[in-house]
Amino acid sequence: MAVSVPTGLVTHARKVCSLYKRALRNLESHCDTRPEFRYLAVLMRDRFDKKVNIKDLRLAKHYLEKGEEELFEFAHYQPKVFANSPGGVAYEREVIPPDWILDHWHPIEKAMYPKYFALREKRKKEYIEWYNKQYPDAPKHFDH
Repeated sequence: MAVSVPTGLVTHARKVCSLYKRALRNLESHCDTRPEFRYLAVLMRDRFDKKVNIKDLRLAKHYLEKGEEELFEFAHYQPKVFANSPGGVAYEREVIPPDWILDHWHPIEKAMYPKYFALREKRKKEYIEWYNKQYPDAPKHFDH
C-alpha cells in the first residue's frame, strides 16, 4: 500500500508568501471597485513589509499564525473563484467536438487538407467493412 509522503518542506518564506497571496485574494473578494482594492492591497503590503526584517523565528512564526487566524476570521463568505478554476462555473467543461463534425465541413474547407481527408475517407470505408464483417447480422438501416 502506497503512503503519501510530503516531498519537500515548506519554508517560512513560502508560507508568508502564500499567506500574502491568500490575503490579497480575500481583499479582492471584499472590494467592489479596483481602486478600493488597490488602496487596501498597498496597506496590506505595508503590514507585511513592516515585519520583513524580524530575525527571531519564534516571533516570526507567531506573526504568521496571527496572520492565518486573521485571514480565517475575515474570510469572505463567498470568495471569488475564477471560471476555469476548481469550483468555477466553467471548470472541466471543455467540450471535445465529436468526429462526425468533420463530415459537415464545406468542400472548400476540406480542400485545404486533401491528404488528411483522403486518408479519413479510406479509414471510414475500412471501418465499415470491418464492422460488417464483425457483425454480419446487424441491421443495415435503422428506422427512427
